[in-house]
Amino acid sequence: MANPYLPLWEYIPDGEPRVFGNRIFIYGSHDSAGSDKFCDYKLKVWSASIDNLNHWVCHGDIFHTRVDRDHASDTDWTNNDLYAPDVVEKDGKYYLYAYIVGARGCIAVSDRPEGPFKLISTYKYNVPQGKGDEFCGHPGCPGIFVDPGVLVDDDGRVFIYCGFQRSYMAEINPDNMYEIIDGTYMDDIIPVEDPHRFFEACSPRKVGNVYYMIYSPNPGSRLVYATSNCPTGPFEYRGIIVDNADDFPGGNNHGSICNIKGQWYIFYHRMTNGTIMSRRACVERINILSDGSIPQVQMTSCGFKESLSPYNITPADIACVLKGGCLITELNVFIRIVTNITAGCIIGFRYFDFGDDFSSSTMEFSVNVKGSGCKSKIKILIDDYNTDKGTEIGECEVGMDDGIYSAVVKNVTGRHAVFFIIEEGFAGYFKDMFKGRNLFDMVSFVFLK
Repeated sequence: MANPYLPLWEYIPDGEPRVFGNRIFIYGSHDSAGSDKFCDYKLKVWSASIDNLNHWVCHGDIFHTRVDRDHASDTDWTNNDLYAPDVVEKDGKYYLYAYIVGARGCIAVSDRPEGPFKLISTYKYNVPQGKGDEFCGHPGCPGIFVDPGVLVDDDGRVFIYCGFQRSYMAEINPDNMYEIIDGTYMDDIIPVEDPHRFFEACSPRKVGNVYYMIYSPNPGSRLVYATSNCPTGPFEYRGIIVDNADDFPGGNNHGSICNIKGQWYIFYHRMTNGTIMSRRACVERINILSDGSIPQVQMTSCGFKESLSPYNITPADIACVLKGGCLITELNVFIRIVTNITAGCIIGFRYFDFGDDFSSSTMEFSVNVKGSGCKSKIKILIDDYNTDKGTEIGECEVGMDDGIYSAVVKNVTGRHAVFFIIEEGFAGYFKDMFKGRNLFDMVSFVFLK
């Protein structure tokens, strides 16, 4: 499955990946296409077999703060939106930790990792002396527990990590999974100062004997990590794992790492519609080295695959590079495009495996567009969008109308990134006539041999 790895109409940000049994589950918030806000009032869960990461199934809604056509509300004290949940397993039960905007958070339980989850309690705690309403990181509204990330340690102890603009943690009573143990609250487990620069999105993981905290720093487009030999810290900043603003319209980020059959992955999200909302779930392969470090990875279009096939039709909206103001938007449940394509825009895809066909010197390229009454050109480069680093393999002229436009380009073998550099189709006196105008919308493309 390419990036985004869920069906392209699904918008699941803030994904917490968890392997339970022989399946990988993704628990996250739920966005809508073309929305002007983060999240809504429901949580959904998807899963895939660890033996087939390219086939994800939906288990439906698992928790609600409002009534909808199929479900009652699970909360009687609020109907506010649900953000950034986490789910952990303890003694054969699965516990959902929900962050509810501007209201007390809560814990729900299920006998199955796919839910549905039944409310057992809001958080129960005694406010630490001197903390007052600032307890849990949100002045004026204690008990929110912003963006909870939960760790069940090998000895059975349970820790919750939270925060927005500053971090905090506490230990949970493992006998009931919702009661905060007195005296365990700690402030600023991840400093806001350099180099940590904590902003939000705590996600704890234990790898061997090392405790990892995945989180979003300031600026928040990145997922970074810090490590400790103790679940309560101190945590040492280690570096960036992925940056969703690298050659792409950026925004916040939230996710975590997960090991699936010996391969490590970073789960994160990317934005659509030229906003910081309408976020879709993405994933990249990563490595954890012997010293515990995680080298930063590029955003790709590959998802769980090592490479994509250029000979299958590629939807334009899996682009991992968008420069110059172009953006992904959803027209309807069937059609998503790259739009706002003006002269100088760059649209890129990493990576394709072109194979080892050395018998031909050329191949064909075809692109499906929605026209806007302009003439333009697509320069096609491999490996890099900088013309002094990448290699141009051809160009395709695009007309004014909707349709398929094709060109003969140089044959390519091996694994390469592909980049489209957009140029106006007029010269001379008319060169600047369509400057700044949307030249066309890209729907999909394919290479043919």
